[in-house]
Amino acid sequence: MKTALATDIELESVANAYDRWAPIYDLTFGAVFRRGRSASIAAAERIGGRILEVGVGTGISLPDYSPKNTIFGVDISESMLRKARKRVTELGLRNVEGLAVMDAEHLDFPDASFDVIVAQYVITAVPNPEATLDEFVRVLKPGGEIVLVSRIGAEAGLRRDIEHMLQPVVRRLGWRTEFSFDRYQRWVEGVRDVRLVERRAMPPLGHFNLIRFAKADAARVRAYAV
Repeated sequence: MKTALATDIELESVANAYDRWAPIYDLTFGAVFRRGRSASIAAAERIGGRILEVGVGTGISLPDYSPKNTIFGVDISESMLRKARKRVTELGLRNVEGLAVMDAEHLDFPDASFDVIVAQYVITAVPNPEATLDEFVRVLKPGGEIVLVSRIGAEAGLRRDIEHMLQPVVRRLGWRTEFSFDRYQRWVEGVRDVRLVERRAMPPLGHFNLIRFAKADAARVRAYAV
């Protein structure tokens, strides 16, 4: 079910922000987000097969995937992808099927193309988070999983007030601070045959979560309907 919400981040602003981040992204965020990346890859590889990484960025995660899985990476930033392509070439990552500039909300793939969708630190940076999640469901095969690492905003208190105060500033950097888990809960409640299977705190400071959604297997759905 599509959810219409006001867009508070513009797509061009996101692309421009991450073009600017490209030269220093690995140095700035590589170590900070390492555990989140590792956890999401481990979760994805429990399913395995053909994996789509949305927001692949500089390709910092690509060497960590098992060569038995096939990876396709997309990102809104061409500057980020140039670094990713260089990494793939230099490391000889033959399991990387392709890298392409693509809007996460409008993926250029047929329905049910991938066994797993991985999006690390992406959902709070896209203009329309719920529509983007809907698109992930569309390209995910029945029985597959969406694996996210996402910053979760505070529901109340001083931290919530600070996050809302900072939002106009960080929006220009390409992400949100005030994204509560309630938005994920409302979204999944309105989507048929998708359920939340895991939510786990991730460093730094537990402000990020590993979140997994599973899409029901078609055969199981038919069995329940009988």
